[in-house]
Amino acid sequence: MADRRLFALVSMLIGISIILIYSLSVYTTILFGVNEFHFAIRQTIFGFLSIFVIWLLAQGDPDKLLTPIGFTLFIGSAILMVAMPFLPEFLVSAVGGAKRWIKVFGFSLAPVEFFKVGFVYFLAWSFSRKLGHHGGMGVKEEFIRFIPYGLIFVGAMFIIAIVQNDLGQVVVLGLTLLFMLMFAGSSFRFFLTLLIGALIFFLFFIFTAEHRILRIKSWWALAQNSVLEIFPESVAAQLRVPTEVEPYQIGHSLNAIHNGGLFGVGMSNGTFKLGFLSEVHTDFILAGLAEEFGFMGVLVVVIIFVLMIQRIFKIANRTEDSRIYLFSLGIAFLLAFAFLVNAYGISGITPIKGISVPFLSYGGSSILAASIGIGMVLMASKKTKMD
Repeated sequence: MADRRLFALVSMLIGISIILIYSLSVYTTILFGVNEFHFAIRQTIFGFLSIFVIWLLAQGDPDKLLTPIGFTLFIGSAILMVAMPFLPEFLVSAVGGAKRWIKVFGFSLAPVEFFKVGFVYFLAWSFSRKLGHHGGMGVKEEFIRFIPYGLIFVGAMFIIAIVQNDLGQVVVLGLTLLFMLMFAGSSFRFFLTLLIGALIFFLFFIFTAEHRILRIKSWWALAQNSVLEIFPESVAAQLRVPTEVEPYQIGHSLNAIHNGGLFGVGMSNGTFKLGFLSEVHTDFILAGLAEEFGFMGVLVVVIIFVLMIQRIFKIANRTEDSRIYLFSLGIAFLLAFAFLVNAYGISGITPIKGISVPFLSYGGSSILAASIGIGMVLMASKKTKMD
């Protein structure tokens, strides 16, 4: 029997999402001249569809269905991402010159969201067959063993970061790959080596794109006052960024969080959603949650999310199948890193990456892809002994 607690926790997050989308999208509906329930209805459709998909996948036989579904997501989404720049405009939606969404029956779906789930399954399937404990191997031997996966990741990184101009997704996928490698049996020394290499590549991508440099400067403008206090004034003066690049979005996000206090201003009573945070129902949904429901509201969501991750870890730990073990861990890492990257971004700790909050942010692709991942984990959980 599939893990019912995990199903219940995910369903709770989806239900909370529908309420938040209705409450926080009021300004956006006026801005686009649509019905006040427009975004809430669309989120409700995808929410119930996602819950049904989770339930449906949970009924399947993991020995027969996991691999076909995983490879369909991996290969199919990769083909779509490669083809998207060449597709006509009536089939794709572009933002900032990057084509990221395919139009399907009046909705827009982002193949990268489904690719992430497929990529995690491919890694789990391949790691379980090719990798094992490092057994005293040197870093050079481990690196040679890793080269095929590195090439695949570089290819995915090129498509996502360069063609689709979406570095945030690369960060989440890269972190997931690193941690899956470690749990697959690689040494901690090799893990650190890859982590340092990833940071170098990350800096390379930042400093080769002007808009990313401006984003880093905007973030630093907000964080610099507290950080530079520990440096001598002569050093601090060289590192200080002019205040005119202060990131107004992060500033409004922090003000919304502060305005919410302990218990919030009440549902629909938030003010920073009224044009100050232009994407409050998507990337800044945690800031909107904090303003209207306060610290306690955020705490409830975090507890549900942590319990969800804990249930996935428990499924991983109670299986003897290394493929299911690694896939479950990968989905948990994928969801956890996305949540953390978003939370750190809207609170000013790190630069904003444009990553949605799993199961909370508005967007059919994100919620449906994450639900497919959870459904596959639930399908796999039937091979474990859960309490």
